[in-house]
Amino acid sequence: MTEIGKLYGGTLYELAAEESLTEEILEQTAVLDGVFSENPGFVGLLSTPSLKKEDRLAILDESLGGKIEPYLLNFLKVMTEKGLMREFSHCAKEYRSCYNAAHNIEEITAITAVPLSQALSQKLCDKLQAVTGKTVLLHNRVEPSVMGGIRLEMQGSQIDGTIRGKLDGIRSSLLGIIA
Repeated sequence: MTEIGKLYGGTLYELAAEESLTEEILEQTAVLDGVFSENPGFVGLLSTPSLKKEDRLAILDESLGGKIEPYLLNFLKVMTEKGLMREFSHCAKEYRSCYNAAHNIEEITAITAVPLSQALSQKLCDKLQAVTGKTVLLHNRVEPSVMGGIRLEMQGSQIDGTIRGKLDGIRSSLLGIIA
């Protein structure tokens, strides 16, 4: 995450918290982040220096006015005026991070060789909530290369209980003995 993303995303969260709009803006930033990712030309248009600022702001008003919270629309206008719209994704990530911290939420990704069943996913989520003492948002990412088992990723750390991880550990040990 970039410093601009941290600064602006954190500031947006503080404003939303003061106005009791954290959930609404969380949902809207997630939707906008997806839309902007799928339509990079729109962000490019808002970042085009050859267009007058007034025209770029008018584009925002016409496309999003009345559809999102006014505070978020004004945030986008500030980002556009400063030529920082390409940083929006980082701002959205920081906003979510601030929201999660304030609401005692831990996002955890479970990497498995096959999709987790609903029952197994719920059981894992319950266990992780008991261990962390936080509300867990569990995401499942399928990577056949793990072969089996599960790898958990959370806040930059991971717990690897996959077959691939164990085989890699054995390989490293054998190479240490041979070398």
